[in-house]
Amino acid sequence: MKKLVLLFLLPLQLFAQQPSSKEIGDWVKQAQRIEIIRDKWGIAHVYGQTDADAVFGMLYAQCEDDFKRIELNYIEKLGRLSEIDGEKSLYNDLQIRLLIDSVQAINDYKNADPQFKKILDAYADGINFYLYKNPKVKPQLLTKFKPWYPFLWTDGSIGAISTADLTLAELKSFYTNEHLPTGYIPPLKDQFSGSNGFAFAPKMSKSGNAMLYINPHTTFYFRPEIHMQSNEGLNTYGAVTWGQFFIYQGFNEFCGWMHTSNNVDVADAYAEKITRFKDTYYYTYDKKLYPIGKRKIEIKYLQNGTLKTKVFDTFYTHNGPVMANRDGKWISLKHQNQNPKSLLQSWIRTKSKSFEEYQRAMDLMANASNNTVYADAKGNIAYWHGNFIPKRDTAYNWSLPVDATTSATAWQGLHPVSESVHIYNPSNGWLQNCNSTPFTAAGSSSPKKSSYPAYMAPDGENFRGVAALRLLNRPNKYDLDDVITLGYDTYLPAFEVLVPTLIKAYDQLPTDNVLKTELKAPIAELKQWNYNSAANSIATTLAMEWAPRLSRAIQTVYIDQGQKDQVTQTIEFAKTAKAETLLQPLKTTIDDLTKRFGKWQMPWGDINRFQRLTGAVNEKYDDALPSFPVPYGSALWGQLPSFRSNQFGTNKRYGYSGNSFVCVVEFGAKIRAKSILAGGNSGDPNSKHFNDQAEMYSKGQFKDVLFYKEDVLNNVERKYRPGEL
Repeated sequence: MKKLVLLFLLPLQLFAQQPSSKEIGDWVKQAQRIEIIRDKWGIAHVYGQTDADAVFGMLYAQCEDDFKRIELNYIEKLGRLSEIDGEKSLYNDLQIRLLIDSVQAINDYKNADPQFKKILDAYADGINFYLYKNPKVKPQLLTKFKPWYPFLWTDGSIGAISTADLTLAELKSFYTNEHLPTGYIPPLKDQFSGSNGFAFAPKMSKSGNAMLYINPHTTFYFRPEIHMQSNEGLNTYGAVTWGQFFIYQGFNEFCGWMHTSNNVDVADAYAEKITRFKDTYYYTYDKKLYPIGKRKIEIKYLQNGTLKTKVFDTFYTHNGPVMANRDGKWISLKHQNQNPKSLLQSWIRTKSKSFEEYQRAMDLMANASNNTVYADAKGNIAYWHGNFIPKRDTAYNWSLPVDATTSATAWQGLHPVSESVHIYNPSNGWLQNCNSTPFTAAGSSSPKKSSYPAYMAPDGENFRGVAALRLLNRPNKYDLDDVITLGYDTYLPAFEVLVPTLIKAYDQLPTDNVLKTELKAPIAELKQWNYNSAANSIATTLAMEWAPRLSRAIQTVYIDQGQKDQVTQTIEFAKTAKAETLLQPLKTTIDDLTKRFGKWQMPWGDINRFQRLTGAVNEKYDDALPSFPVPYGSALWGQLPSFRSNQFGTNKRYGYSGNSFVCVVEFGAKIRAKSILAGGNSGDPNSKHFNDQAEMYSKGQFKDVLFYKEDVLNNVERKYRPGEL
């Protein structure tokens, strides 16, 4: 018994399956068909004879840059975080296991087209060859990657799990408290992130070429920058989510694509009628009783250095897994979080050579998490608001749980792209989306909301949308630098609504009110402010630290059917807010700044910083160590160049989310592009490419993209094949 315990506590790596001599021989042979050129920024340009070769080399290069993030992404999608995090991740793992099935992923791989299988095999082989050649790299859990893993994560979105607002708290309560009802608290979605995408038709550009602005707002270092090319027609550049084999946001010689998140209804909650006879549960559907499905899910979790197992008896109806109990009704979830067509679509769009080919990729109707902003070398621009959209009975409010007992609430197939909200070559010449309503995406050329069912585009306007429209509605022609200037405009439209209300409340205070004296100087700063953020602006600091202390309602960006959008909520709040609701948070802000810095008169750049120290997934920050001032702020208040910052046991604020990979592309006879990446392309703090873009990033200064091989060869840092030292 003691021997068994000792073996159990030994590192998992000791039991890893070693590659066979045939596998090693095949990897070495394939590596000889691949060339990786690292440019002066450390960005990998991968050249392979076949698409599969390019994928093999691309994954190998990703592993060199940050293997730990690749592994962590798949540990999560396998529902195995608890094996490294302990009990705190049990219900995250349970949710994943309920929504994403390894057995289905294995079957999807077995049923894949033979040519696509080569891509999937190359994905796994590239990672496994890296681990074989770098034995000092010690995985936390995954010592051998499998070619079916990509079917666990079929798009590249940062928030790819759709749960119809069912929460982990509800899930935990249901599966630990004998299925008792839970008090539902509506989740506040991450309002500080998002993305901006702009497309410009030839008539809007100085060169007469179409242009695309790619500006995802993600946690920093979520995606690196990479280039992959093959002799089979692949030549794609952009941002890849760690551990995936396709460029998620980027461009090829013919077209480019940018994704922004939306609130299109792609997953629905169903209120089930449950009946129990003896030890069996039944659910009602069209006046008939059906036995509820059961499935045991075993999840291992780490406790005091030992792996333990927790077993969950989970339930399913024909709609999907049971996730909660609200008001005495079991709530099941109908979803499409695992879709093999989505993975295929993610790959084939990278090889699209025309608008028509890209449309054929969209016709798969498999993208369940994103909008698409598009531009191409022929001068086309386009926008699709979502892509996977189930047809439903419009008599129901699909943002709420619907009656599961009737077939009237069943999905009725998918809307073809022709029925979804889309815009092709609008007469105004530009397109924009900032996680905002599609009904202002092309200004006066936008589609009409009344033409579509409410579940198709519940998204409302937000302040980044307001900021974008303010700029784009001006008559102008752009080049690459002009687009960057537009994307980095520092106007904060939310404060044009909020600050005058604050000032009015202050001006109406009685002269003997203590706040009249205490807030005199801060109000004077705000009265002179032009609502643009700046590193030397004290007013920016006051506004950015004050506004989050106001109403939660004005922080709601992603809205559901029938809800008021952020702009409307903020205007209404400003009209009705009591003086105390506005002034006391400013007093708290002044006191807090004074406590942290000895004075409240702090320029924004002095406290709002970019710092990268360790390369850890959960980065550490230190006021005593070097950092860069950043003039930008939270997207929540309408800042186009998003920089979400916070305190981390520090006095200063440090950015951790927002602008990450940003790129502007001009299509024509030759591609012209510029980009910037938060920090640098490497996750290794000992690499010179860990922070070589940090200062440029903090200033919004871009580098030239090296797309053509002759340009890459003129900027070579290292040239090698996978496996070479």
